[in-house]
Amino acid sequence: MTIEALLQQPNALPTAPKVVDELISSFLYPNVTVDEIARKLSTDPVLSAKLLRLANSAYYHVSRNIGTVADAVRMLGFVSVRTLVISAGLVSGFKTVPGLDLKRFWRFSLNTAVAAKWLAREAGDNPELAFTIGMMHGLGELVIHTGLPEEAQDLDKVAGIYEPGRAAAEIAAFGYDAGAVGAELALRWKFPDIFAATIRAYADPALHGSWSRLPAIVHLAVWRAQAEENELSLEEMAAALPAEVARTLALAPETLLERMPPLAELSAGLEELIR
Repeated sequence: MTIEALLQQPNALPTAPKVVDELISSFLYPNVTVDEIARKLSTDPVLSAKLLRLANSAYYHVSRNIGTVADAVRMLGFVSVRTLVISAGLVSGFKTVPGLDLKRFWRFSLNTAVAAKWLAREAGDNPELAFTIGMMHGLGELVIHTGLPEEAQDLDKVAGIYEPGRAAAEIAAFGYDAGAVGAELALRWKFPDIFAATIRAYADPALHGSWSRLPAIVHLAVWRAQAEENELSLEEMAAALPAEVARTLALAPETLLERMPPLAELSAGLEELIR
């Protein structure tokens, strides 16, 4: 089945809240006002309540209680709020996926996102953009498992979705990997081109050239999240470290192995995002 046919399956694409579509369009229209965004967010009570819980969490260390969406946008900044709401909206869009534990999947995605944000800061790149793409990087897996449930679950037994060899196994089985599917999804949802380019390339940044540094950042973030998921020791992590990718970002091995905080520490306070 081609990617086009896969995405045309009745249940393959999630339904994102309307406000998420409007926030995605804000990437193209950066002059949107705080009041306008707050007003749009307030029309979705579920996402608004989640945003306020996140804004008042330990993650942001705010000095006073945030009681309204407008306060959240003003105190956290529009970019941070957009990151939170888009991420929360994506999580809510998939209710069940054949053969996948969604709680585990979104925990892995959050780990990838916080790792990507930390790495982007270290490398001098855009941390909020890295976080959002980190949350989105695995969406193609959900589409594959929804559109090709039997084939995907058979492949899970050979190469799990949290294992380094998954992308190569998917290409051998389907002719494309989840990154290619997720990239097409990002284009259909009208995210900026850098989203699709990064999601398509993160599994093997060298194969896709040096269009952007973000694929390398997300690649390293996935490596770190996989190490966490598979409970690798420090020695095992060092052996699996993508050293060439790290070099393209001028990140030393000790930065990734010793200085990078535990992912549970980086994500503390963001648990509400994946509930």
